[in-house]
Amino acid sequence: MRAIEPTWTEERLTLLMSHFEAGLSCRQIAAEIGVSRNAVIGKLSRLNVTRDTAVRAVRTNRVAPQQRESVRKLRGVLAAMQAATAREARKDVIDDWPDDGQRCSIFELSKERCRWPLNMPENEGFGFCGRLPLEGFPYCPGHCRLAYRATSNES
Repeated sequence: MRAIEPTWTEERLTLLMSHFEAGLSCRQIAAEIGVSRNAVIGKLSRLNVTRDTAVRAVRTNRVAPQQRESVRKLRGVLAAMQAATAREARKDVIDDWPDDGQRCSIFELSKERCRWPLNMPENEGFGFCGRLPLEGFPYCPGHCRLAYRATSNES
C-alpha cells in the first residue's frame, strides 16, 4: 500500500508562482507541473493571487523608478480627459432637460412612453421619462443617444 502524496509540494508551489508571474495561462501551468487546470485555479484562489495583482506587480517592476512618476501623471491626465469627455457627451443630451411633466410611474408605462428610469426606485422622485420614444426603441431620442452609443472600435 502506497502513501498518498500531497498535490502541492514546495517544488510545485514554487513552479506555480514562477509560471504564473511569467504570464502563463492556467492550462499551460497545469501541463508544466503535472496537475489539472482546476487544481491550478483552485490553488491560486486559495493563495488569494489574481492575474491583476500579479500583472500590476510585473508591470511596476518593468518601469524604471524615474519613469514611474511620469506614468502616474499620465494616467491622471488620461483619467481626467475621459471624465471630461463623458461629462461633455452627456451635457447636451440630458442634463439640461427641464422636468416637463411627462414623467410617469411604472403603472403608466406603455409602448408609447420612454422607459428610461429617473432616479432610483427607493427614492421619492422615482419614475420614468414618459416622452414619446423613437419608433422601434424603448427610449426617447435623448435617452437613445445615451443608451446606444458607438463603441470606440466602431467608425
